[in-house]
Amino acid sequence: MERSIEAMSAIPGRMYEAWNRGDVPGFFADFAEDALFAELEGTIYRGRAEMIAAHQMLFDTVIKGSQLVRSEIGFARLVGPDTGVVNSRVGMLMPGETEPPATRFSMQLYVMAWQEDRWVVVALENARILSMESMAALESLAAGGQQSPAAG
Repeated sequence: MERSIEAMSAIPGRMYEAWNRGDVPGFFADFAEDALFAELEGTIYRGRAEMIAAHQMLFDTVIKGSQLVRSEIGFARLVGPDTGVVNSRVGMLMPGETEPPATRFSMQLYVMAWQEDRWVVVALENARILSMESMAALESLAAGGQQSPAAG
């Protein structure tokens, strides 16, 4: 494999293809053994084996049959001779859907390292993409949920 931005940027696409096959080990195949993964709800997985175990359960239940679609690379950059970052965005379809709802798009920030003659993911943060309107609505709900019943 070559030490190029293109080679590094190909990793999210391979991951999405594995997801769409329901192949959890394949999804994490480009991760270092000791990689870190911060999931969108705040869980931090430590190590590829932990990631595979947790996600196999999800693939067998709540996200079974889901598909990742409309992926794009936002940016990719080498930040050192053996280190790079990639930003990717993708939508998720659940079975029976033809278009993901606006609330089911996410973006990932990958930290890559050149190890053993290939790029590997050493850290990944997954975050939901929300519109300003959605964020304002969530803030309003949170503020309303904190008011006492007497607060009118």
